[in-house]
Amino acid sequence: MVLAADRAMRPAISRFCAQCSTSALAGRRSGPGLGFISSATSTSASNPTSQQRIRSFHGKKSQQPRQAESFAQSPAGASQKPLTTSRAISGFAQTSFDPNSRPTRSDGKPVPKAVLAPDDLFHSFTNSPIPEIRQRAAFIRQHGSCPHPAHRHGQLSESAPGEAASETGNLPPAHVDFECPDCGIPVYCSKEHWADDYEAHLQICDTLRQINEDDHDLRSGRFFPEFEYAGPQMEEALINLTNWDTLLYTRSFQAINDDRSMRQATRLLTYPITIGSILHELSPYSVRPGGRLTMEGLKSFSALRYTLHPPKSGGGLDVKGLRPEAPPVRIFILGARAESSLPRDVWMQLAHLFPLSRFHLVFIGPESMVNRDDEFPLPPRTPSNPFGAVVEDRVWPTLKISTIVDYYHTIHKTGHFHPYDPYFDCFVLFHPGLGHPASSHEWEETIPLLLETKAPVIVTGYTQSDMERDIDWVKKTAAGEFDILMEPGENTFRSQRWDLNDMDPQDISAGNWGVWAFRGKRYEATQKDEEKA
Repeated sequence: MVLAADRAMRPAISRFCAQCSTSALAGRRSGPGLGFISSATSTSASNPTSQQRIRSFHGKKSQQPRQAESFAQSPAGASQKPLTTSRAISGFAQTSFDPNSRPTRSDGKPVPKAVLAPDDLFHSFTNSPIPEIRQRAAFIRQHGSCPHPAHRHGQLSESAPGEAASETGNLPPAHVDFECPDCGIPVYCSKEHWADDYEAHLQICDTLRQINEDDHDLRSGRFFPEFEYAGPQMEEALINLTNWDTLLYTRSFQAINDDRSMRQATRLLTYPITIGSILHELSPYSVRPGGRLTMEGLKSFSALRYTLHPPKSGGGLDVKGLRPEAPPVRIFILGARAESSLPRDVWMQLAHLFPLSRFHLVFIGPESMVNRDDEFPLPPRTPSNPFGAVVEDRVWPTLKISTIVDYYHTIHKTGHFHPYDPYFDCFVLFHPGLGHPASSHEWEETIPLLLETKAPVIVTGYTQSDMERDIDWVKKTAAGEFDILMEPGENTFRSQRWDLNDMDPQDISAGNWGVWAFRGKRYEATQKDEEKA
């Protein structure tokens, strides 16, 4: 099930450019272990270095770098202040964060007026002026179940001390039909059940209303300055990874003073920044008390940080200035869904955090190209391209992206990416659903192979319960064969926007809410003392 709110990001982002039809973001499936797909952003045609070149995945296996993201430089003749990729592409004349201003397109015509005003974003899903949201309300009514205790068979209701518990669950399950007037989302089968269980509903009512308004805002037709991203980082300016505010400020993003705009922006940026915040030498995670990093984690991530923060070589552009360079750091993103089709200027932020290093992002998963056939038709599987990979080469001078529609364990057994090096390799699993009953069987062959590589594996979860379920599953299936690198906990750079599961209106989650990391256990070599004569 693709989340409708994320599907709307595609037209929202594509409005930046009247000539770019492929920019966007689509929706992630909201259930644990499911995902959303979003499309890549076209780069500026006026800048040759930013054009994406798609070719087949070929060459020697040992030389295959991993996925990379697309970057676009500011066009020639631009102002001294670096422009972001979105702005460079779009040709918008607007340079400030004024929601009431009317930006113009590159052809001089004004952007169409917004459908909804900023103070008119709350509407019930059923009576929404947006057709997509009305369709979503119908889907929720068709699949959502009423959470009232009367529909829970075989359970006992809570009773006061000294009173006998009364048996509940006498009614058969029923779909939701009544919309709460406070949040505007179908949550109960009838008004009577909503009123009877109102105290329980109050725990999530405010969050549901926020989701309602954010969904309408995404489809309101307004100009989205929060989707303009900062360009390359100045070498003299250090970034601050304490939280979202300090990161955006030190990365020279436009000031985002509205909570709703911040939620929309972090919904996309959480993917590259979550990776960067763990691998960066200024990471907020450390071995200090409460820093969540273990001693084994310090060893693994220090190896990657050594590669990602190399000393300046003193090289130049002429032949005499040539210097040997380290191979790109390969980041394997397994079970890829939405993250494989994020706008490339979003993934570009990862490369900006490490300006002296090169990246190859490798998105692997059977759903990594869903809804993207119009952008990148899958090439045929040939001896030179055995997995039919789509490669976006040199989308940014230090970034490259490859997408493979297959299971990782199938590729691993062929030795396609061997050898693995803890100094240059890292695995990332965004909301994998390792312990979810619907998807755990897909990871049974993959996890043992990941442990063999001895490379760090970063895992995120939608909620605390989702993350803990994944951890319990790994402990059960690989007991004694792995080390925890980072203790599980809330992600400093999680999405600040909440998402709604259309299959269950009571299930709300946030992208990359929690994060933890593990690695295959490494055994130190020991020698017995020689016997004394």
